[in-house]
Amino acid sequence: MMDQTQTKPLGFWTCWSLTVGIMIGSGIFLLPSSLAPFGMMSFAGWLFTAGGSVLLALVIARLSARTSRSGGVYIYAQDAFGDLTGFLIAWGYWAAYWIAAPAIAIAFVGYLMVFFPDMQTSQVQQALSALALIWILTAINMRSLKSAGAAQIVMTFLKIIPLVLIIGLGVVAGDNANLPEANPQDKNWVAGLATTALLTMWAFSGMEAGTVPAGNVKDSQHTIPRAIVLGTLTVAFIYIASTFAVMRLVPTDILAGSTSPFSEAAQDLGSWGPYLIAIGALIATAGSLNGIIFVTGQMPMALALEGMAPKIFLANGSTAAPVLSLIMGSVLASILLFMNYTKGLIEAFTFLAMMSTLAVLVPLLVSAAAELRHSWSHARFWAIIALLAALYSIFAILGSGLTVIAWGLVLLLAGIPFYFWLNQSKY
Repeated sequence: MMDQTQTKPLGFWTCWSLTVGIMIGSGIFLLPSSLAPFGMMSFAGWLFTAGGSVLLALVIARLSARTSRSGGVYIYAQDAFGDLTGFLIAWGYWAAYWIAAPAIAIAFVGYLMVFFPDMQTSQVQQALSALALIWILTAINMRSLKSAGAAQIVMTFLKIIPLVLIIGLGVVAGDNANLPEANPQDKNWVAGLATTALLTMWAFSGMEAGTVPAGNVKDSQHTIPRAIVLGTLTVAFIYIASTFAVMRLVPTDILAGSTSPFSEAAQDLGSWGPYLIAIGALIATAGSLNGIIFVTGQMPMALALEGMAPKIFLANGSTAAPVLSLIMGSVLASILLFMNYTKGLIEAFTFLAMMSTLAVLVPLLVSAAAELRHSWSHARFWAIIALLAALYSIFAILGSGLTVIAWGLVLLLAGIPFYFWLNQSKY
């Protein structure tokens, strides 16, 4: 365990950048095209998911204010519902992140091919480029906790720049005539809200990431709540404003069929505009992957700190970085990466990626239930906030579909034998 007298290397901006950096990945660069057929009604979906995400952020902030232990959602589940529930949440949450890592690395390679089009014909080059990104970022995280946090802060601010540029361009060069109709498909408004909400809610996954390294955060019980709430509000503003800007800049018929809506929107910047957006997307995916690798290393360490995993997963004393945890997570991510590039296994990998999203939603639901249990008898306002956050989480989980939910349940249940094996001395 880290010496309590040692200076804690992480502060507000690291926690904020973990929250913002993991949430803003590759998804936002495609969402305007996905939402275009729903017209202005899609903003109802954005507002719904932003509202639900802020409720969850408030719940996570309140929970994080009551503890300085590392582990985030794992700690909240353990304190409220016991060791087994806590372990299963940690198990599923950890798996969600190393399963997501190769998908983000593959998205990075997709944007890299804008500059190296010959890679489109070589799966070997694509796989090796994605693998190189995973291990470069793993090496940065292994170097020290402070360097990993610094890299996350830099990449988060860099990825925001092109999005803010598009927002500004939408203000000065956009045309309201390009905005779509309110409901171009004449859909039922309730059904339309549900569909657009499901499309947008995945973009907010990762808001809780800033809570995981609490034991290494300065004044964590005050720092983390502020970082989580402000980070979620930052992302909500950027998502909604940038989507609106793209809709003002690109006619609806072009936007609906575009595979790179932000590049279309950047045409007004000149020939270099689309390349700038591609660079922004590369930074966005790399920053998201860096945060994912960071969290993947922190979760086994949090379990080891609680005596629920071997002590070999604890941080290296000289770097404060959980070296073995980082290596293990990146090895598993690398195996899945090559599975994706193996003919016949792509469909299986798609299931795993969808399970990753579900495995993040379940801990958020359990966290909301933990806050509801804590506040019901003496803080009804916060209990209502927690109840609404729980209902929002259930809505998101059900939107995953029964097949994905079933596989997610299998993933969680697979952690039970590991729990009893690692904690056999207690039984």
